[in-house]
Amino acid sequence: MKKHLSIVLLTLLLSVQVLNIFAQQRFPKPEFETKYVQPVMQTPSPRSVFMEYFDVVALIGSLSLITWLILKKRSRQGVFWMTIFSLVYFGFYRKGCICAVGSLQNVTMALFYPDYHIPITAIAFFIIPLVFTLFYGRTFCAGICPLGAIQDIFVLRPLPLKSWVQKVLGLIPFIYLGLAVLYSATGTDYIVCRYDPFVGIFRHNATFMMFAIGGILLLIGVFIARPYCRFLCPYGILLNLVSRVSKNHLSIAPGKCIECRLCENSCPFGAINMPTPTKNNEKRNIMVKRFAFYFLITPFLVVLGGWTGSRFHENLANVNPKVKLANELLISNVKEPGKVSLEITTFKSTGKPIDKLYTEAAAIVQKFYIGGWILGGFLGLVFGLTLASLSIIQYRTDYTTNKGSCYSCARCVDFCPVKAEVK
Repeated sequence: MKKHLSIVLLTLLLSVQVLNIFAQQRFPKPEFETKYVQPVMQTPSPRSVFMEYFDVVALIGSLSLITWLILKKRSRQGVFWMTIFSLVYFGFYRKGCICAVGSLQNVTMALFYPDYHIPITAIAFFIIPLVFTLFYGRTFCAGICPLGAIQDIFVLRPLPLKSWVQKVLGLIPFIYLGLAVLYSATGTDYIVCRYDPFVGIFRHNATFMMFAIGGILLLIGVFIARPYCRFLCPYGILLNLVSRVSKNHLSIAPGKCIECRLCENSCPFGAINMPTPTKNNEKRNIMVKRFAFYFLITPFLVVLGGWTGSRFHENLANVNPKVKLANELLISNVKEPGKVSLEITTFKSTGKPIDKLYTEAAAIVQKFYIGGWILGGFLGLVFGLTLASLSIIQYRTDYTTNKGSCYSCARCVDFCPVKAEVK
């Protein structure tokens, strides 16, 4: 089992490296040397206002139905068919857009740029799943999110992961979330949408490598259930935090747990809290001291993380098109005066002053310096709190769901022999 897990993780790492090496341009380069005339751009008609609001109604209706199926009917079969519906409608028909996962970038953009007019549907797709999660748990993840739906049908032979492995890999979404907020707050890019591994499959227009990454994730998902949802999705972090305080979350048993252990291996996501053996009880003072140590070093980790992030602000800023162009102009003028790239030629053809470009680029770099401090401090805080949480051992006598990491998929309910009480 460990050998298979190592192979799967190695495949994922290699796929990311291959993506960096063989990434292709999505659009052809413009031509300047010939008399080629650029054709008039053909853009699809915008989706009607009625249909945009219909998508919101479809989201609310789907969430209401799947929540009823999960909490009242406790039907895994019903959740499965809702998964198929969401995959067809929100995935292939709506082509993965509007997406709650990517909408967090629209919200960030609206917060930092007052002149940015965020679509009301983007706000709705961002807030509505969070509201349902607050009251009923992650029913959105159960079968409504098209990114989760396409992975869920590939969960065929899931292998269990050690809890510490899940904790370590679970730090990756925080990095992804921080970068997504940073790049959207600086007006650089929507990296969640650009590198979404499944939207290309829904739209049939991704590059070969993006198709390959999506395919690899689905293949990994056969053995490591929902790898994108668990170890990459930035929106999942928000859902995880909100779900922890949900009032009416799915429970494994409809009544009192009888500790039959039948549900022990039913969750492919490791979201079942198992009873703690009495012999493993640790002295309370030792646990308190360990927690206090990690809690006290957390501020140091925040400062260290912020300082480290600020050291890399220029590297992060170089992704911005204006900063990248300004750097190319500086290099061409100082180190390679005879070399003129296509991007520089395009910029000079616009007649815009170079000094203004340098000023704008410097302002953007300064934003990344501040953002680097915030991003690094945020990751340091996450790392410190994760260590502190690992130092606490929670003692349980029953099998319960981990509200944060449970996707409310209802797989576990079929394994429980306890029958619901007739009222």
